[in-house]
Amino acid sequence: MAVRGRAVETLPKLMRSLRKDSASSTVTRTPALPSLRRAFSLYDQINIIDNVPDDQLRFQRYTETGFTVNGVNYEGSLLCVGNLVTSWGPRKFSEITPQSLSIFQIIRPIPEILILGCGRYIEPVDPGLRRFIRSTGMKLEALDSRNAASTYNILNEEGRIVAAALLPYGVSS
Repeated sequence: MAVRGRAVETLPKLMRSLRKDSASSTVTRTPALPSLRRAFSLYDQINIIDNVPDDQLRFQRYTETGFTVNGVNYEGSLLCVGNLVTSWGPRKFSEITPQSLSIFQIIRPIPEILILGCGRYIEPVDPGLRRFIRSTGMKLEALDSRNAASTYNILNEEGRIVAAALLPYGVSS
């Protein structure tokens, strides 16, 4: 909607400017039109590939048994909050409980979303665990660990406060 609003605002000004230029010009030349595409493009404002701070966590690789984060290999499950990474206790999906995620009752600021990497396949999340996560003020997104790591990278690079709890990709129920 904001882009459309800017277009509606800018178009009449552009037309007046072009009319004024053509009326005052005595030389017959084609006036240089400002690029409407550039005026309404967000690509020059958003760049999530370059300009990523060195201290920002990025999952670079996953294996059957762990992950590579910022060039460091980690074996086993990981818990990431913002730009902090730590080893995490659960080794299989059934071990993920409110107790294993109890850190989210005390950390501040509260992440807006918890990305739960379920291993090789997406698993249905226990309703009690969903209620616990909602009670902390977070939303939950359960994905396979490969897509969970990618989603974490994107949201973290956007500057959003996000958390990830990831089982290794080789884990399956």
